[in-house]
Amino acid sequence: KPYKCSECESSFSHKSSLSKHQITHVGERPFTCGECRRSFRLQISLIMHQRIHAGKSEMAFLCPQCGKNFTRPSHLLRHQRTHTGERPYQ
Repeated sequence: KPYKCSECESSFSHKSSLSKHQITHVGERPFTCGECRRSFRLQISLIMHQRIHAGKSEMAFLCPQCGKNFTRPSHLLRHQRTHTGERPYQ
């Protein structure tokens, strides 16, 4: 991988990936939510966060056991473990 981070041992195939990674070292959070003022390093993180302010229509991942809604499928899967008791990271 030709693009190496000067701050750590990470390397990347694309220059754009290195640029995104380097933000983690400076602590910069240039993307701010207009609703709650929370800030994010990446624009995609802000976009995903803004779904919580959009209402239930944006929350498309419904737990079939308790009816709780989630904006991301990964959050639903993590939540479903509370019903099953599964602890995959032990």
